[in-house]
Amino acid sequence: MNILTVNAGSSSLKFNLIKLPEETELISGNFEKIGLAGGLYSLKINGSKIKKEVDMKDHKVAIELLIKELLENKIIKSLTEIDGIGHRIVHGGKYTQSVMVTDEVVNYLEENASLAPLHNPAHVLGIKAFKEALPNTPMVVVFDTAFHQTMKEEEFLYAVPYEWYQKYQIRKYGFHGTSHRFITKTMQSKLGKDKLNLISCHIGSGASLCCIKDSACFDTTMGFTPNAGVIMGTRCGDIDYSIIPYYMEKTGATIKEVDNILNKESGLLGISGIGSDHRDIENAMKENNPKAKLANDMYVNRIVDYIAKYYVKLNGEVDALVFTAGLGENAREFRREVLSKLSCLGIKVDDTLNDEIASYLDKHEGLISASDSKIPVYVIPTNEELMIALDTYELIK
Repeated sequence: MNILTVNAGSSSLKFNLIKLPEETELISGNFEKIGLAGGLYSLKINGSKIKKEVDMKDHKVAIELLIKELLENKIIKSLTEIDGIGHRIVHGGKYTQSVMVTDEVVNYLEENASLAPLHNPAHVLGIKAFKEALPNTPMVVVFDTAFHQTMKEEEFLYAVPYEWYQKYQIRKYGFHGTSHRFITKTMQSKLGKDKLNLISCHIGSGASLCCIKDSACFDTTMGFTPNAGVIMGTRCGDIDYSIIPYYMEKTGATIKEVDNILNKESGLLGISGIGSDHRDIENAMKENNPKAKLANDMYVNRIVDYIAKYYVKLNGEVDALVFTAGLGENAREFRREVLSKLSCLGIKVDDTLNDEIASYLDKHEGLISASDSKIPVYVIPTNEELMIALDTYELIK
């Protein structure tokens, strides 16, 4: 089967076409600035990259261009060769697993759009646009929140009036679930063990850690929104809520302005004043920039805090600690800093093994801990697109 995976944003559309069960990527691409001036899209086919500039008034036009490229590049001979479409949905609310797209599912996403106002409306837009373009192709929705629905009330509830949860669905949902689920599945295969205790560290521009007990989510760092937990590229992570009214009173800022600052102007960017990309922080640290070092140290410390917390929650019985996503897969010195602060738990890094692994090197994954480390530490590249494709494949098969 050829499965198309889709991640629709308000002005963007990312996609992959994956052949299953071989797990072969046939093409991937990204459409940007949909509905805006200066539209463009890029494709990757067999290692070759294609980039084109074209204005797209809406997602329908982007999908038409996508189909045109699939046919002209002879990826498929006809639209009937697209066997299924899997849509990434940031927030699934009540849903605990991936499901086929139905009117009921779409209506639920629309009715609960306020749970993820920046994402879910765009996802629904993508579903409707593909339904119009490929009406006979079965579609599946895969939720970032679904993997975390195994958390117990004592883990996912906030200590606010219980009726907030009953009436308004206010609780910890967690995100990056598709990535953490992929890591769990990969480690089950790698370690030859069905029930695993893992600490999964998805560290990228957005970052979350997941405490996985018996191969199910026990706790995670992100909360009601992806802004909770550790520091991120532009997100603040955990803060004292009283800062918000205090800052508003002092500055006259609106709640919308504060929300924008905490989501888009905080984190590494807010502390360093340099940028949200950790590579920029690393370069500035080499020039002895004190704010860059401060931002890096704060980031390392927050991650260490949660790893230690999850180690305790798992009673010290951890099958593996795993780094994944952009920073986790590539930032070798950053991984070393995190692990060095966990030495009291008996975790030891092998500097040679650690230095050998990054996506831009020959070796992309593997063990980076020393032979006498109490807990094995791995770097595993995440593949959310493959996870979406596999779910879609299984549901429509």
